[in-house]
Amino acid sequence: MGTTWWSPQLNALLGSLVVAAGAWLAWDSLPAWGVFLITGVVAGFLVWQGRTIGLVWAWATLLLGLESLAWPIVTMVQVRSVTMEPTDEQLGTMLSAVLTGLVSAVFWITFSYGFFKRARQPIAAESVDTIQNPSPAPESRRSRRNK
Repeated sequence: MGTTWWSPQLNALLGSLVVAAGAWLAWDSLPAWGVFLITGVVAGFLVWQGRTIGLVWAWATLLLGLESLAWPIVTMVQVRSVTMEPTDEQLGTMLSAVLTGLVSAVFWITFSYGFFKRARQPIAAESVDTIQNPSPAPESRRSRRNK
């Protein structure tokens, strides 16, 4: 099955939906127009930067990692805007947001790093050529001396 011209664009749309869902989860009270705005901006960015499907998902997972880093900060700002002295329940919410956000951010950013690293590798077509036209194996030095 060959790659069509719209595959990166379709994946950019799907990636933007994933990033928008992450933003909606991070910001509890994000209005619907905000989700659509984020989806559109991220889709445009992913189409611009993602020449391949791998690059589209590399950028999408990097954005998810950055959202995960921002989530504890947003939670702390929201709690701080409600009260100057947080309750024990609010402190627990902030602690869980920090722990979950950091673990999630490390996961997504590491995943993104793997995608970017893989995108820099040469295309597999070059390895197919070497399999079809293998170079002759060099003789070992030992066999030359024994002759």
